[in-house]
Amino acid sequence: MANPEDPTDSSFSFSEFPEDIQLCILSFLSPSEIANFACTSKRFVSLFRNDAKLWFAMCQRRWGSKTQIKKWGGGNITYKHLYRTLTEWENLIGFWRLCSRPDFSGQCPRLIIFEWGPSFLSGSRVCPSKNSTYHVTKAPFLWMGISPDGQIVNFLDLEGQTEIPYGNFDSWLEFVCLDQNLVPVNVNFMGNDHFIVEENSTFWHRSKNKDGFRRSSSSTNLIEDSEEVIVVGAESGTPGSLPDRLVSEMYTHFANRTSPGGDRASRRPRKKEKERQARRKWEPEHFLKVVDCLPTADKPLQGLWKGVSGDMNLDFYLVKYDEIGGIICQRVGDLSSSYAPPVFWTSEPMFMESPFSLEEEHIYDDRIHLKPLAAEDRVHSQHAVTGIEMVSHILHINSSYNLTVPGLVGSTGLQRGEGRIWQYRNGTFGFGFLQDHFIIDLNHISHDGFLLDSMNLL
Repeated sequence: MANPEDPTDSSFSFSEFPEDIQLCILSFLSPSEIANFACTSKRFVSLFRNDAKLWFAMCQRRWGSKTQIKKWGGGNITYKHLYRTLTEWENLIGFWRLCSRPDFSGQCPRLIIFEWGPSFLSGSRVCPSKNSTYHVTKAPFLWMGISPDGQIVNFLDLEGQTEIPYGNFDSWLEFVCLDQNLVPVNVNFMGNDHFIVEENSTFWHRSKNKDGFRRSSSSTNLIEDSEEVIVVGAESGTPGSLPDRLVSEMYTHFANRTSPGGDRASRRPRKKEKERQARRKWEPEHFLKVVDCLPTADKPLQGLWKGVSGDMNLDFYLVKYDEIGGIICQRVGDLSSSYAPPVFWTSEPMFMESPFSLEEEHIYDDRIHLKPLAAEDRVHSQHAVTGIEMVSHILHINSSYNLTVPGLVGSTGLQRGEGRIWQYRNGTFGFGFLQDHFIIDLNHISHDGFLLDSMNLL
């Protein structure tokens, strides 16, 4: 507050500002900082509870350029609830990879990219195209949104054929709930870089319900309906459901022991459990975040890349730097396997700069560059890397690792591979081995968070 005894003092206290300015200032703070500030005055408590102004301003400032804040939950949810939800979800944006067992059915993708939608988050499966180009296919895999009553709703798209919602997510949700290829799931976070997708067996959609669909809350274990009483949470895999499930199992155990026909009664739940397991469409899967998916100035080879391999099929590669400066390259499809060897690795990277020796020029010029066979791939053919003058640095590869073949006890062989990594002036690179006569040129998968050369399957 201004000092009345000092006419030159023109300072103001926070309480003297108009309310709109106060809300604008508070919107720059975190929720915990605002909560601490609200404890200083009853008047500031009312500002903290101003959902339409304060919490909307906080959501708009943080995510307004990425999504349409007012459309989430059909406009019927509080912005405070939306802020807490999006704070947890925004870390999903980017690339994730499957880290559990290989899935040969094709339903579980190796690589996923999460992106913002107008009123939802979408996770899309990203796969190499099979049309002999650098194109990648993009198809829906996971939809995440909020229902008008504030419930979190997540659906797996097993076939990747559901159309992208352009209107309100809740209206789209009522329509697609009839689709048998959509599976309701729970997305459980294990820290910032790991989540699990599990089928949500406690989700129902009923056309006779006035809301169009219904989902049980993870914190509610008993739902009373006009027609029936349903115990939920036993299979949801959510915190808080385990004690109630144990109590229910204990009650069933002792009731079956003391009641007539207890053996027959105990067989009925087991039969229902087998029927429920038979109806399950999705087994729990784990996904890990691809943290360093883009190159940096000090790690120019780091990130996700795509290139045509020796079998002339497009493949995805992940290049990482270890703690001591070593470089390792693996196929994305091999990351979930404990036995797949790396494509290449080197423990002591030392780059040679231009001009290069005649021997190095000969090694480079004597090899062909693997590229897509399709002649219509004009974009990349115009920028094809040719000539040693396009190379800015050369790195020696001297890969050496022990390979143990599963199932053969004691079968250990030493795999060696000497080769080169050629870093190009356009920011990409290629690699090859001396025993081969070709260079695999790698290109970026994404740029500024957007997929390059993507094709929607819809």
